[in-house]
Amino acid sequence: MGRITLKEYAKLHGRAHASVRQMALRGSFQTARKEGRDWFIDEEEEYPDNRVKGGEYIGRSQKYYKSKKTV
Repeated sequence: MGRITLKEYAKLHGRAHASVRQMALRGSFQTARKEGRDWFIDEEEEYPDNRVKGGEYIGRSQKYYKSKKTV
């Protein structure tokens, strides 16, 4: 369980350093900590993927507009 900088973490996961830094600022990582002016993170932490993958969004807008017309 080693700690690395966010720049190294971004390179390890093939992501942009700015994106990883913004996620750290928002609190998306559990182990990201700022020490002085530098950010550090556990190298074994997985990159979070919060995308909708199950298809729950399919037809969502149609259902919304149908409910608006009936009101």
